[in-house]
Amino acid sequence: MRYAFFNLFPVAVAGVSVIMDIRTAKVDNGWILFSMVMGLFISIWQKGITGICYFIMGSITPLFLIILFIFGMLGAGDIKLFCALGGVLGSWAVLKCIFISFVTGACIAVVLLVIHRNFCERILYFIKYVENTVNTRKIIPYRKKNISAPENFHFTIPVFISVLLYAGGIC
Repeated sequence: MRYAFFNLFPVAVAGVSVIMDIRTAKVDNGWILFSMVMGLFISIWQKGITGICYFIMGSITPLFLIILFIFGMLGAGDIKLFCALGGVLGSWAVLKCIFISFVTGACIAVVLLVIHRNFCERILYFIKYVENTVNTRKIIPYRKKNISAPENFHFTIPVFISVLLYAGGIC
C-alpha cells in the first residue's frame, strides 16, 4: 500500500498539471507549492530526516533546464513541475523522467510535423533562430507565444507520460 502511494503521488502531480496546462496554458504555482510540500513530507516519511536532503537534491536537479527557459524553448511551469517531481522521485529518477519526457516530446513533435507537413519550414525556422541568436548575440524567445500554433504543444503531456512509465516500472 505504501509503495503504491509513493508511485501514485507523482502520477497525480503530473496528471493534475496536464489538466491545468491544457485548460489555462500554465501550471498553477499553488499546485506546485502544494506538491513540493507534500513531496517534502513524503521524502521525510520514506527516509527519515535524511529525506530532507533527498528532497532538496531532487528538487534542484532540474534547474539546469533554466537555459531552455531563457531561450523560450521550455516553460517555467514545466521546470517547476520537474522540481516538484524531483523532490519526491529523487535526482536520478527525475533525470530519467526528464530524458524520457524529451524523447516523448520529440516523438510528438515529429508526429505534428508530419501531420502539418511543415518539417522543412520548422528546420529552417530553427536554423534562422540559431543564426540570429549568434549574429545578434541577443536571446529572443524561440517559441511563438500563440499556443495554438501547430508546432507548440503542452510539454506537461510528455512529462506525464514519463512519470507514468516511471511509476509503472518501465523506466
